[in-house]
Amino acid sequence: MTSADGTLVVAGEIALIGFERRLGHPVEAVWAALTDPEERAAWLGPGTLEPREGGQVAIRTGPGDRPERQRLMSGRVLACDPPRVLEHEWIQPGLDTSVVRYELEADAGGTILRLTHRRSVTPTATGGRAGWHAYLDRLAAHLDGLPVPAWAERRAEVQDAYGEAPLPGA
Repeated sequence: MTSADGTLVVAGEIALIGFERRLGHPVEAVWAALTDPEERAAWLGPGTLEPREGGQVAIRTGPGDRPERQRLMSGRVLACDPPRVLEHEWIQPGLDTSVVRYELEADAGGTILRLTHRRSVTPTATGGRAGWHAYLDRLAAHLDGLPVPAWAERRAEVQDAYGEAPLPGA
């Protein structure tokens, strides 16, 4: 059984997905996992993220068997305050523009990571917690030096805890 630790708050036309995770690594290590291309590729996907305000973002995410068009996330960095805050647009074909924000806080030799994903309220926008849960589990495994679980498999393991449907074709 997997517990759901992600929250969803809907207010008007906005859905806000939120997670708070404690990672047993210093803020600098977590920041590197968010901003270093090789580290980010290990848990989120390959691509670029220029860690500066106005920087470009282009990352391939999600399961590799999905069409390339559906996997490419792009946007620009909206806020960057190393090593504490990183916020960027999340633009994918067929979805409204959304915003992902990572906030890092030192905590007794580790880091509290607060992730929010602000999206418009559409039938698919109120989902997403299972996907982020899987990505954050992948981030933790990467930081811990453990095998990083396959995203689609991990998402499938947690989707029921969030009341989310399986991905199409899964």
